[in-house]
Amino acid sequence: MGWLRGWGSLGPGARLAALGALAVLCAALYLTLQVRTDWAFTLRYRGARLAAMGLVAYAIGVSTVLFHSITHNRILTPAIMGFDALYLLIQTGLAFAFGMTAVLAFNPTLKFVGETAAMVLLAWLLFRSLFSGAVRSLHLMLLVGVVLGVLFRALTGLMLRLIDPNQFGTLQDRFFASFNLMATHLLWSAAAVLALTSLFLWRIRRSFDVIALGRDLAISLGVDYPKRVMQILFCIAVLVSVSTALVGPVTFLGLLVANLAYLLLGDMRHRYTLPAAVLLGAIALVGGQLILEHGLGYNSALSMVIEFVGGMAFLVLLLRGQRTR
Repeated sequence: MGWLRGWGSLGPGARLAALGALAVLCAALYLTLQVRTDWAFTLRYRGARLAAMGLVAYAIGVSTVLFHSITHNRILTPAIMGFDALYLLIQTGLAFAFGMTAVLAFNPTLKFVGETAAMVLLAWLLFRSLFSGAVRSLHLMLLVGVVLGVLFRALTGLMLRLIDPNQFGTLQDRFFASFNLMATHLLWSAAAVLALTSLFLWRIRRSFDVIALGRDLAISLGVDYPKRVMQILFCIAVLVSVSTALVGPVTFLGLLVANLAYLLLGDMRHRYTLPAAVLLGAIALVGGQLILEHGLGYNSALSMVIEFVGGMAFLVLLLRGQRTR
């Protein structure tokens, strides 16, 4: 228990540095462990996967922490607005309409852009109709997102029952996040979109802690609350859409890393929680991939392990919240 006492004596900056060192260690091990072929090829192959995991960790970590700050609820994730369900519906709809052979022949860049645009458009319609003008109801927007998610999953289930059984296995692989099936040339496009979104978030970063105090306090402190929340929600939609279109849905990763960041940092300021969530996401993905490749011999999918652990964390948070009432 000595390491727990030592961790408790560290300040948030030192804790963040420790997480950064662990993330760098995981990345170095992933790039160099058991290299048995040409180093240039291995580093290029593993480097692309490492970059994808870094982008996903960044997008999911930042979006989930900001979503918690807006909703003031730590058991919610941006997936509640139906992003994952819409992604599954798009994949199934394309396979149902054109067949998996034609889908696999689609231009990956156009497919990535189309899927990202569809998810962002869904979010924009939700925000525009339910969190602007005279409505401005965040809870109603979340509720409609849940209903749409149920509708999308029901339509997906219907098409899965009608689809050619020979195509089902190939289609099912796309229902889980995978860092091996992605098109590596899309990394630059995804990184560019995330960089532009991050630049805007950096410009409004000083309002994050104020918004986390609640609507009334934020307005009293001079923040244009509806406008700022709309801007942050749109950025969240872009981050989640890019991540999902790049590798697939990872529903519970954000829930897991965000709550671990709150627990390990002991400081709710966004200057600490945002980078901590990103670093923890990178540690979870890269460390999990290391264990999967070198410990389990690819006997399971990383996304399934993350979803299982994240789902257990969700249940723990839910039950703990019930006990504290």
